[in-house]
Amino acid sequence: MDAAIVTGASSGIGYAISRKLGELGYEVFGIGRDFGGKSFPEENIHPIVCDVLDTEKLCACVRQIGAEHQVRILVNNAGVGYYGLHEELNPDKIKAMVRTNLEAPMILTQQLLRQLKKNRGYVINIASVTAKESNPHGCAYGAAKAGLAGFSRSLFAETRKYGVKVVTIYPDMTQTNLYRNADFREGEEAESYLLPEEVADAVEYALSQREGAVVTEIALSPQIHRIRKNAYNCRSI
Repeated sequence: MDAAIVTGASSGIGYAISRKLGELGYEVFGIGRDFGGKSFPEENIHPIVCDVLDTEKLCACVRQIGAEHQVRILVNNAGVGYYGLHEELNPDKIKAMVRTNLEAPMILTQQLLRQLKKNRGYVINIASVTAKESNPHGCAYGAAKAGLAGFSRSLFAETRKYGVKVVTIYPDMTQTNLYRNADFREGEEAESYLLPEEVADAVEYALSQREGAVVTEIALSPQIHRIRKNAYNCRSI
């Protein structure tokens, strides 16, 4: 059975992608910092507690998985965002965003790339629509996600001749806990946000292409662009 590794698998988009890949028949290793007692109903999904910022432990973990299983899919999904005026951030928050959103995917990909070449596998990077636009009140987050998108494009150019497929998915506002560190969140209307399962469906779509065709980028947006500043104030953008 082919294996898949998914980071940020304990909740939100990563949890949904892990379940989707499990349904598709992959042996899934979901990496998360804290599963909080959350489990997967599928027997072929294995939660692994590991902080992607613990580089030594992370590398040891994926090397062990790669030694015991044929890894065909790597989903770099783990992410963190801090929002506000850039001058109001601090170095620790900036480092956390760059390391989680960019450094960890680059390291994981490097660790698994020889096996992914051998298996003609997939690197699926979960970026953000912020990678494609200016981001006042989110400069560092958008820059880190833009870096991930740039890494994806160059990696595909480097590895496509070996059969590696590199896919970047750009979700817009999604109903997850990413905005726990922000003074805003998704709107109240269902049309104002994506569901994690819809991002997982995009992963399935990318995997469904015939060998020889690659969907390199997928952008997903809700019908309405609206956020809530707080429980009493919701504004349209």
